[in-house]
Amino acid sequence: MALEVLEGGMLTTVQDLGRYGYQRYGVPVAGAMDPFALQAANALVGNSLDKAVLEITITGPILRATESCLIAVTGADLSFRVNGRPLPSWMAVFVRRGWIIEFGERKSGCRAYLAVAGGIDVPSIMGSESTYLRGGFGGFQGRALKEGDLIPLGQTALHLPNLAGRAFPSDRIPEYSDTPEVRVVLGPQDDYFTEEGIAAFLSSEYKVGPASDRMGYRLQGPEIAHQGRADIISDGIALGSVQVPADKQPIVMMADRQTTGGYPKIATVISADIPLLAQCLPGDGTVTFQAITVEDSQACYREMMDALLID
Repeated sequence: MALEVLEGGMLTTVQDLGRYGYQRYGVPVAGAMDPFALQAANALVGNSLDKAVLEITITGPILRATESCLIAVTGADLSFRVNGRPLPSWMAVFVRRGWIIEFGERKSGCRAYLAVAGGIDVPSIMGSESTYLRGGFGGFQGRALKEGDLIPLGQTALHLPNLAGRAFPSDRIPEYSDTPEVRVVLGPQDDYFTEEGIAAFLSSEYKVGPASDRMGYRLQGPEIAHQGRADIISDGIALGSVQVPADKQPIVMMADRQTTGGYPKIATVISADIPLLAQCLPGDGTVTFQAITVEDSQACYREMMDALLID
């Protein structure tokens, strides 16, 4: 049982929730850029939330099902179609053997997630099936999908047609935009910046630069002034850390981020808003920031995870 790749798309990789426990050895976490969309897709097809899926970037692949299967596509709206018929995202769809799964025009967001009941069945490396492209390992042969690949699928005991049509509640779907307001918790090194620098960060619009990728979003906008030197003794990098190097332009660290860094971090994007940033189109999108408390950040995360409890 497999998905046959007829065209690979711009960048289609196998991802799960990431590779944890190895950062002390210099191994990045990797995993889905939009973890919420990955988990929602898995929930719709009856998988555990951490199963591997396909992460599809901007231009989707063309796939053929070698056996009947149940799929769900979440995240960006990339005009998902089965056998030429437009179908809604955020819904479980039964696909018969030989049917074609494809994508078209980008309407919102830039990363879609395709889950299959039973999951993507690739080898687990260091406890994860995520692809780390810079390292060339994980996922499907450590690389993006290409024409001719056969993506193996896991087995499931579910009666698949019974789950078809199961939809994610519309009021729980994130409002993706190319101009999101992203909430942050200031620190851990906000004291390395002037009051004017912090005010500029929280009051300005920043363009998502074209050099942005799975490792980090390089932002372009008003300068963020440091108190003194623009470096620190290297320390750990969390998902969403906002580093500001000597050029005074912020960089938000994303899924494939390095494990340590030597630039001061003015803030950290809250976990609940990582999906909004991950779906903002590099080279085109803009972002603004709003500071909130740790307690409010935790409440936002609990609300996001509660949204995954669908019937």
